[in-house]
Amino acid sequence: MIKKINLFIFCFFYVGAGINHFWHPQNYLSLIPPYFPFKEGINYTSGLLEICCSVLMIFSSTRKIAMWFTITLLTAFIPAHIYMIQLKGCVSANFCFPEWVAWIRLFPFQFVLMWWAYKTGKR
Repeated sequence: MIKKINLFIFCFFYVGAGINHFWHPQNYLSLIPPYFPFKEGINYTSGLLEICCSVLMIFSSTRKIAMWFTITLLTAFIPAHIYMIQLKGCVSANFCFPEWVAWIRLFPFQFVLMWWAYKTGKR
């Protein structure tokens, strides 16, 4: 039962995160480092990929693929977290938080999410 609840929370989390890329794109566009071209494409693609990770995790036949896909996607997000640290937490005038939050988002939170994907995909 706990594994099913975990799976539901995982899928709900990633669908929500993916939809948020479309609903509030400006929040994500400001997180993408300036050296990346096509910021809008990156934002919408990453939102779509988060939704795909969630859908793939639902089915036991694609769960292992979803696990590695999610871990790869989270690894691809690391430059955005480093960029937030470089900006000391103030990504834009409307999106500012303490610098320590940026550090926690990268260490350990990003790796906790990877571990969660691994544990959810291994069931």
